[in-house]
Amino acid sequence: MPPPVPPSGSPLLVDLRRTEDARDVVHRAVQALAEGRPVAFPTETDYVVASSARVAAAVEALRGIAAERADEPRMPLVLKSADAALDWAPRISPVGRRLARRCWPGPVAMIVPDDHPESLVTRLPAATRAALVEGGRLRLRIPGHPLLADCMRMLAGPVMIAEPPAATGSLVTAEQVAAAAGGVLAMVLDDGPARYAQPASTIELEGDGFRIVRPGIVSEETLRRLASLMVLFVCTGNTCRSPMAEALFRKVVAERLDCGPEEIDQRGVVVTSAGLAAWAGGPASSGALEAVAELGADLRGHSSQPLTESLVRQADVILTMTASHRAALLAQFPEAGDRVAMLAPDRRDVIDPIGGSLDTYRSCARQIREHLAARIATLELPPAGPPSPGGAPSSSD
Repeated sequence: MPPPVPPSGSPLLVDLRRTEDARDVVHRAVQALAEGRPVAFPTETDYVVASSARVAAAVEALRGIAAERADEPRMPLVLKSADAALDWAPRISPVGRRLARRCWPGPVAMIVPDDHPESLVTRLPAATRAALVEGGRLRLRIPGHPLLADCMRMLAGPVMIAEPPAATGSLVTAEQVAAAAGGVLAMVLDDGPARYAQPASTIELEGDGFRIVRPGIVSEETLRRLASLMVLFVCTGNTCRSPMAEALFRKVVAERLDCGPEEIDQRGVVVTSAGLAAWAGGPASSGALEAVAELGADLRGHSSQPLTESLVRQADVILTMTASHRAALLAQFPEAGDRVAMLAPDRRDVIDPIGGSLDTYRSCARQIREHLAARIATLELPPAGPPSPGGAPSSSD
């Protein structure tokens, strides 16, 4: 049964916990947004008011209820996916791309420069641009609650949201958002108290790093870790070739960044390895241990792990030992195609030393080291120097 029609001038309140057909709720919300009527949505951190970015009256209504922000654009633009960030901010930095892929959907808002003629912002109505862009900056967000995402998939145009002012903190219940913005709302979608009931973390991209604009549930330490360049090496069992590549690459990166191999994580580079058919918790083979030790790298603490969807999603660069490894990985994770390559730039397979002599392992290690020397120049490594607050090292000058 559809929800009752509200009295004239009152928003329609829908309790999602008691709704039999969630699809009907999504269709109603999409229709309201398409008609330029604002709708209150739950997110994982708070309740927000959403509106079509193409309807001038709706944009103006949102502008009237948005909380003032001292150091950030008041109203975020909601994206359908992390990949869409490049459509709105074509010059988004490598750190921004990493954070977008790893934090969205989720409780992080990102302020990016609006300075590119090919940005989709230029295609929005003038009133919308004036509401979204402040000081040449645009705030982007993809809340983690599935309801808004379901609606976004059905909407043709962009959506912007407002966070009405709250007496303390954020609006974390449907009742609070209805009281704060009820006069402009067509619907209020109630899913109980917001899961985290804390503000989303707001950051601004600056150069090769970022700064915290408004602290929230995701800590600065976590954001720094998520902003790191992550390189993933892949072989079959994760006991020989990919661990050797991981250890040797860690050594090469440490030399580039002028730090110890154990410090590169704090300098903005995360290195790991996995196997397409690996068991968890196995040590590196004795031949691999000895071969990389002779080249100044250490594999004593290695523990094998299988390749997972999470590892593939998190990695910025995925380097496989052979063509068959690459083909098998892409068959399972085709969405990672633009981040997967063979370790050898000339696409030669790295020899498999398993069961071979120590000399075979030595040949394999030397081959890997040569390929790494060619590959490292193509990677977006942070500059050498001490870490800076934004998650990337400061420049040496």
